[in-house]
Amino acid sequence: MKTLGIFRHAKSDWHDARLRDFDRPLNKRGRKGAALMGLHIRDHAVGWKRVLASPAVRVTQTIELAGEAAGEIPPVIWDRRIYLASSATLLDLLREQAGDPPSIMLVGHNPGLEDLIFDLVPDDGSSPMRDVVEEKFPTAAYAVVELDIDSWDQLSEGSGRLVHLTRPRDLDPELGPHPLD
Repeated sequence: MKTLGIFRHAKSDWHDARLRDFDRPLNKRGRKGAALMGLHIRDHAVGWKRVLASPAVRVTQTIELAGEAAGEIPPVIWDRRIYLASSATLLDLLREQAGDPPSIMLVGHNPGLEDLIFDLVPDDGSSPMRDVVEEKFPTAAYAVVELDIDSWDQLSEGSGRLVHLTRPRDLDPELGPHPLD
């Protein structure tokens, strides 16, 4: 069995229209959410052996703030292909992982991360958490999928079970949706 963590970047700032999408930083709520989720991920205690992440500014800041809050910034493999990647691209990236680590955390963007959950976890009514993701996989959401595979190159659609899902608002209602965000 393999374990896949899926962590969406925290809330980004849209106020500077001159910035490229890739360069958008986190806003105040995003910084708070990233730190809170870092503590949660640490306390969830999976022990991620590899972290793959988009190099977009909002992702790098999410990882940095989450790691600082948790007391450990993990070594990260930055991969530009994760930036705004489709689920198909993310599946290919995961299949090519050398060394076959037991657990990988993927940190990136929607809609690719959300679609990856939909592709890995069957829509057979057995996963109430999948139903929550269908409503929205918001910024700084963290999911864990257990995969019935022996190596990453065996990764296929429908091979996973969504075993954990936490959104920032689950830990602090102030981090929930706001009408003007």
